[in-house]
Amino acid sequence: MSTEKLQLYKCSVCGNLVQVILPGAGELVCCGEPMKLLEIQHDTSEIGEKHAPKTDFRENKKFVQVISHPMQSEHYIQFIEVYTKDKNELHLKYFKPNDVPEFDISYLKDDIEAIEHCNIHGLWGEDNND
Repeated sequence: MSTEKLQLYKCSVCGNLVQVILPGAGELVCCGEPMKLLEIQHDTSEIGEKHAPKTDFRENKKFVQVISHPMQSEHYIQFIEVYTKDKNELHLKYFKPNDVPEFDISYLKDDIEAIEHCNIHGLWGEDNND
């Protein structure tokens, strides 16, 4: 097994979430168990619509946001991550319940991708079929 840059792995025992900074060979293990690779979900169903990060332009600024997702203590967006498509630059913003899940990315180039992590439904990517 080998890892790839920016992959996210989750421990099914304690919930630790680990991101690969430099790829390598071997298995990522936590709590004595192999960690699970999180796959980025892309879905056009109602659940996908509530999770897919969207780019929005307003007041001469550019934002990535998750529009209709709850932000309650039991169900919320934990972070939005934006990276260049070549994965050489990464920008991350964490959220807590009651925050507005948006990220000002006006300073970034257009060649980017965005993902978000929901504490219940996992990892979601932009719907690039818009």
